Amino acid sequence: MQERSEEQILSRLFELENGGQADRRVELAGERYVSLIQDPDTGRSYVLQHGVDDTEGAEIPEGTEFYEYQSRAEAERAFAELLGEVAVEVVEVDSEEDLGDSEVDGAEMRDVYAADDTDPLVESAQPDEPIDPA
Repeated sequence: MQERSEEQILSRLFELENGGQADRRVELAGERYVSLIQDPDTGRSYVLQHGVDDTEGAEIPEGTEFYEYQSRAEAERAFAELLGEVAVEVVEVDSEEDLGDSEVDGAEMRDVYAADDTDPLVESAQPDEPIDPA
């Protein structure tokens, strides 16, 4: 198996994280994140620590670090240890904040006409007809 460069590994880790495949993801103060990721292609586990990517994937965020582990258990221990060291900085556990490639078009509208006369839960009353409370 060919060894991958650091840039290739980071690219793959961001791809997995942005695809929602991080096992754990914690938001830290200052728009930084720590993720526990297992690459299904190689079976290796990683702890990825990074800031927000303002370049839409053109550059790796400054201060990005990753640690590679042979087993998932080793990576989980390292992830927990790292969180213990930065516990005061934890903002949100299992964060999905600032994940890449996720466009939001606004709220989904469902049942726009639910309050019309076809809704069985809505009593219909004619405008000049009084509503009978009984």
